[in-house]
Amino acid sequence: MKEEFTPAAGGETGGGMPDGQPQGAVQKDGKDKQAKTDGGHKGFSSKIGFVLAAAGSAVGLGNLWRFPYLAAKYGGGVFLLCYILLAATFGICLLMLEIAIGRKTGKSAVGAFAALNKKFKWFGFLCIAVPVIIVPYYCVIGGWVVKYIVAFFAVDPMLLGESATVETSQAFFGAFTADPWQPLAFFLIFTAATVFVVVFGVQKGIERISKILMPLLAVLAIFLMIYVLCQDGAAAGVADLFIPDFSEFTYETLLAALGQLFYSLSLAMGIMITYGSYMKKNASIPASSLQIAVCDSSFAIVAATIIIPSIYAFSADPAAAISSSGPSLMFVQLPAVFNNLPGGQWIGAVFFILVFFAALTSSISLVETIVAVLRENCHLKRWVACVVVFGFSLVLGSLSSLGFGPLSMIKIGDMTILDIFDYFSNSILMPLVAIGTCVIAGYFVDQNLLADEIGLRKKPVRKYFRIMVRYVAPLCMAAILISGLFLKL
Repeated sequence: MKEEFTPAAGGETGGGMPDGQPQGAVQKDGKDKQAKTDGGHKGFSSKIGFVLAAAGSAVGLGNLWRFPYLAAKYGGGVFLLCYILLAATFGICLLMLEIAIGRKTGKSAVGAFAALNKKFKWFGFLCIAVPVIIVPYYCVIGGWVVKYIVAFFAVDPMLLGESATVETSQAFFGAFTADPWQPLAFFLIFTAATVFVVVFGVQKGIERISKILMPLLAVLAIFLMIYVLCQDGAAAGVADLFIPDFSEFTYETLLAALGQLFYSLSLAMGIMITYGSYMKKNASIPASSLQIAVCDSSFAIVAATIIIPSIYAFSADPAAAISSSGPSLMFVQLPAVFNNLPGGQWIGAVFFILVFFAALTSSISLVETIVAVLRENCHLKRWVACVVVFGFSLVLGSLSSLGFGPLSMIKIGDMTILDIFDYFSNSILMPLVAIGTCVIAGYFVDQNLLADEIGLRKKPVRKYFRIMVRYVAPLCMAAILISGLFLKL
């Protein structure tokens, strides 16, 4: 049964305005009055600030170590075509939905669902469970990236030099992750850097760092792409990536593109709902969603254009290298490739700095999502909420880190502790949250409420959005859930 939307009453919370008004609501004087917090102004100060922060959340490790592997595996240009078409339809619709939920309610993930329909406050807690699980192990991987930046600047002989090979690169990664102390130290550095930014609030922390890091990320990515494309042998990789091989198109190609898009856009994590609650009322949700999707997809394609041609040009066994994904691609295969590049030390260092920026902007958004819930529901000051997140992240992250060393005997099948957290959050919880979000928004909330918030005025467009939310998106999410459980794409 649908219920009328009524903003929850009360004082200032982590994600909304005082007196229960949605974030950015127009006051009697006709001006947007942002609530003040201990971290500065509540919402993003500009449209570009919102887009860069949201794009920074979307641009993460998945673009770098999963997208190139999937593109190479599923027909190159065919996969890219599927990905772009899905981004323009499915992806943008879900982005608009989550941002609209956040901006309309002015609440964090938990408060937003309670405001839409009081029966579904419990669902908000399920939603926030996703970043709670992801943050600790994501920061562990971020720590690995910091280690590799140090290693390339220090010219570690196992990664650089005439004696360095794929085997020595594998040995370096294995010895580092198995060490009980080094990974913990770098994990601590990355987590502290993330929380440090969030402590300063939305404008002075998240927005400011996004305006710095995202342009730098773009410059570094374009520089590396041009450099790689100028190398002999790179053309074969470009052809493999961009020339469609329609004979390789299968339902798995579509599922792989759908799954990558879903994870890449930071959907079903509460992030876009939280950021939406900080969004100005005069900002266009459709335009912002399109810009976020374009930024994310462009970065993914540029990352693939860096990685695949470089492997073709300088890897002794391109097929084996490209068949690797995740940590194996990032921390084993690519360092060996960089070692063979002219100026490989500096190219490798620049690449891992790029990875660091991408990982940091994503981890910041995850932490902010949890902090917003703690502030809204527990009435904590921002710095206190950040300390709480820092504390539990150290505990759970330490388990993931030590899972490659002293706790390596704790496994489910071949999955380490980090793999278990990753599988449960990405393959089970996130699709379930996405399905639930669409069902709640499609069947238990007045359809005009969110369509009006988004700014969909024409009836055909409203009908299209309703069909996507009520029917297409839940079916797609169910396919991702099934593929994650059984096919493990």
